[in-house]
Amino acid sequence: MPAPSYSVPREVQAAPVVASHEVTNSSGVYYNARLDPKNFLEGPLSENPATRLRQMLARPGIVVAPGICDGISARCALEAGFDCLYQSGAATTASRMGQPDLAIATLNDFVEAGQMVSSLNPSVPVIADADVGFGGPAMVARTVRQYARAGIAALHIEDQVQTKRCGHLLGKQVVSREEFLTRIRAAVIARDTIPGGSDFVIIGRTDSAQVLGMEEAVTRLKLAAAAGADVCFIEGVRTKDLLESTVLVNVISGGLTPSFTYPEAEQMGAKIIIFSLVSCVAMLHAVRAAMRSLKKTGTDFTSAQGMDPKAFFEVMGLNEVIDLDAKAGGSAFQVV
Repeated sequence: MPAPSYSVPREVQAAPVVASHEVTNSSGVYYNARLDPKNFLEGPLSENPATRLRQMLARPGIVVAPGICDGISARCALEAGFDCLYQSGAATTASRMGQPDLAIATLNDFVEAGQMVSSLNPSVPVIADADVGFGGPAMVARTVRQYARAGIAALHIEDQVQTKRCGHLLGKQVVSREEFLTRIRAAVIARDTIPGGSDFVIIGRTDSAQVLGMEEAVTRLKLAAAAGADVCFIEGVRTKDLLESTVLVNVISGGLTPSFTYPEAEQMGAKIIIFSLVSCVAMLHAVRAAMRSLKKTGTDFTSAQGMDPKAFFEVMGLNEVIDLDAKAGGSAFQVV
């Protein structure tokens, strides 16, 4: 038997579960010896973002991933010193399309956004929303391969129906256990068949707690873990007591989950905490105020807060680009 996983809820570890697909150990539970958490306990942090994320998960401490929605918010998160980022599906849909989180964005929208964010600092892991995998098993597998190729470190796949909605809205519907497990298996198979061996992290998310009850949600996570999910995630955990049944917690101010601080979440056993809308909600308030100020006063002087264009571009990596150009022998940016 493998050692208990860092990413499976305590209830999942204690309960033997037999999955209905091919496995690699005698217990009937998926096990990939190469990805055993004990292999990631020692040594320097890898420059590969997926490997680095596994190292962060295997070692002490909680992984704090602020939600980002575009290049500006990603730059701000990196500037603040965060060592993991979360690409929220809701935030991506809002920032790229100006639309609500109602299954409107496509795989291409998510991959393009994830590739851009991952390129800003390629060693910083990006965990990305993948909704329901954008289709059947073949599309789930394609999603995993494209995310991994884009430099994303992890994704989460959920058990909502194709016409899904934000997990913190009401009226959700979920698919059967077996269809959910089919999505998880497809993701794991795709990861395990990436040439060269990939450390890409598969996160199984269930939205069933609000639809079918907490007992069903925990059961689904047990089955997802047995099918190969690295991390388990119950969306919309409503109380601190229920946090013990999940490894990843999603905090949205005003959403279904109470506003845990990350020290509180860590004390209760969570290993990852994401703040999905921290960037886009703050951005909405700031831009709304700036637009109203401009409309009222006729100038952007107040909202600019003294930041000139060069200072803005410096946050966007101006100095790194100038340095690269100079090292390559260029002279276009000697004066900016």
